[in-house]
Amino acid sequence: MKAMQVTAYDQPLSMQELDMPVPDVGQVLVQVDTCGLNFGDLLIIKGTYQEKPALPFTLGMEMAGTITALGDGVSHLKVGQRIAAYTGFDGLAEYAAIPAAVCVPIPDEMNAVDAAAFLIAYGTSHVGLDYKARLQPGERLLVLGASGGIGLTAVELGKLMGAEVIACARGEDKLAICKAAGADHLINSETDDIRDVVKSLGGADVVYDPIGGAQFKAAMRACNPEARLIPLGFASGEVPQIPANILLVKNLSVLGFYWGGYARIKPSVLTDSFQVLTDWYTQGMLKPHVSHVLPLDQANEALDLLRTRKATGKVVVQVASK
Repeated sequence: MKAMQVTAYDQPLSMQELDMPVPDVGQVLVQVDTCGLNFGDLLIIKGTYQEKPALPFTLGMEMAGTITALGDGVSHLKVGQRIAAYTGFDGLAEYAAIPAAVCVPIPDEMNAVDAAAFLIAYGTSHVGLDYKARLQPGERLLVLGASGGIGLTAVELGKLMGAEVIACARGEDKLAICKAAGADHLINSETDDIRDVVKSLGGADVVYDPIGGAQFKAAMRACNPEARLIPLGFASGEVPQIPANILLVKNLSVLGFYWGGYARIKPSVLTDSFQVLTDWYTQGMLKPHVSHVLPLDQANEALDLLRTRKATGKVVVQVASK
């Protein structure tokens, strides 16, 4: 089978011919249809992600496909079933042997591109806003990096959950996409003062931040008393140092949040969230925004769209030939 692998850190992926994997006990073999790309994939390539597997390895955190074989001990899934899975790796390959426990059945109404764009982006935003921040109807939600794969779902879900949503993104074109996703107010991070604009709107009750750096600092200073801040990534390249005195004076809460970690410590958080999200999807309340779909042999070009911030929403690699 073909797979796009990392053979050296901080270098482009290379196409490799590999033996077909065999599912072990508790695993299933999946014929991969699509793979959603994420900012974390860029960190993995650089060797700066929290997980650093031995070289060479196949990239791709999330996938959608069809089960073609079952390992011993798997009874709740069946051959021919369509699933999505967060695996951390192995999505950019024609086949993958993955734990059955991480597979989630996808509804008939969900196509393969949406399935590959759904799990991490919507799952992260829903668990972050609902389970962690306890976002309430009528609260004011500030989303930084609002046009990206994670940010755009936070805009959409925040609005669906009844919040007043402030979307912050770079440039008018990206802000227009945020507006279409439901944002009530728009901030151009290239030209506007985030702190001044948010304070003029009444301050933020929840801050959702995949950017870090100066934007996090500005957002913190625009928070209302008892606001909750969720730093879930540092696309700016700067991990902000949080001044404890500001937390004290305003009774702020900064909530550590790593969505993938719940697969190990409390998987019911993820499965319960996914059930809610798929119900909303089948009711037509959610629609993943995918700006680019590229074939497997163009996976490096697909990653460049994330690296150069030319993508909005999600970038998906079509692994199986159409």
